[in-house]
Amino acid sequence: MATYTGPYTGSVTPGSTPDIRELSKLIITKVAVDPQMSNNCYVLRCRATDEQVLIDAADDGPTLLKLLGEAGASKVITTHQHWDHHRALREIAEATGAVVVAGEPDADAITEQTGVPVDDRVRDGDIVEIGEVRLEVIHLVGHTPGSIALLYDDPDGTPHLFTGDSLFPGGVGNTFGDAAAFRSLLHDVRTKLFDRLPDETWFYPGHGDDSTLGAERPHLAEWEERGW
Repeated sequence: MATYTGPYTGSVTPGSTPDIRELSKLIITKVAVDPQMSNNCYVLRCRATDEQVLIDAADDGPTLLKLLGEAGASKVITTHQHWDHHRALREIAEATGAVVVAGEPDADAITEQTGVPVDDRVRDGDIVEIGEVRLEVIHLVGHTPGSIALLYDDPDGTPHLFTGDSLFPGGVGNTFGDAAAFRSLLHDVRTKLFDRLPDETWFYPGHGDDSTLGAERPHLAEWEERGW
């Protein structure tokens, strides 16, 4: 497992030291992999049970397995079907025996691309448990049909949200010129995230630095007007 290195910033690059955030019931470790794509991967560990879950086995199985340590992973959650978020899925699943979790509409594509069956096909409102910690699945349609975010509503602090490629600092995820997909994603992000959660909600995207909903909220109308 990674060791604590200082105050959490959420700023990591491939090859850099993982960043660790210690909450009262959950430890979050963020690492970036692949110099070209710079994907973020997150290891979540329940303090009470030491059970661990990996969000997005994006690449670099050896780095992720070292990060997981002897505890391994009980589950690997893939936020969406795009290839850069599951390149190490087979290696991690085979090494740890982890249950593979993904949004139901993306599950067949993930299995086809990786050869790894999705064991738990989750839908909006489903709960993924990590020991005594609960993550709520939030379905966000637009970047892909089955993209999911994962919400940890910390009973002792602020909400924490893992958004995959659906929400970044500065805008929603790429919808590749599809106007209907953009409207869908912006609607889901606005109604399911911004309308529901407080400004202090910290979110962790699939690439790049973290942000808070409060920092991004003033720009929602701008995102809608620009269309991306």
